[in-house]
Amino acid sequence: MGITFSILDQGRVAAVEGNLAGDAVHIAPEDFATIGWALKPHGFCKDELCFPIPSQSTVVTSAGVDLAGFASLIGRPLAIDIEARAAYLGTAAADRSAQLATLQAPEFALPDLDGTMHTLSEQRGKKVLLAAYGSW
Repeated sequence: MGITFSILDQGRVAAVEGNLAGDAVHIAPEDFATIGWALKPHGFCKDELCFPIPSQSTVVTSAGVDLAGFASLIGRPLAIDIEARAAYLGTAAADRSAQLATLQAPEFALPDLDGTMHTLSEQRGKKVLLAAYGSW
């Protein structure tokens, strides 16, 4: 394969070898083990969870595994930056929905104006006002 590509998945970064075909990124099947997935005869598997590959699918070809096709197969969004040679596998909609149903905010840490880090869990039981801003 031709280039080193960084894949971010569930807080882990893995450097894998891949190649480009237009806007498509193809990764060697054996490199999926670095992000916890294995290509088996019955599909892509991670622990006990397996996603079968449809018979007419073009996810796996002689060029490797199409990263966008893989993300679609497992039901997760994918963001790719070809120039930066990086890709991010997002959280599946079903997982996001389950988290929202709990009405619990996910854990995070942010600095105050003095640079001291504070976590959400430190604030449990207290009233908290969180203001968010985005420049986009």
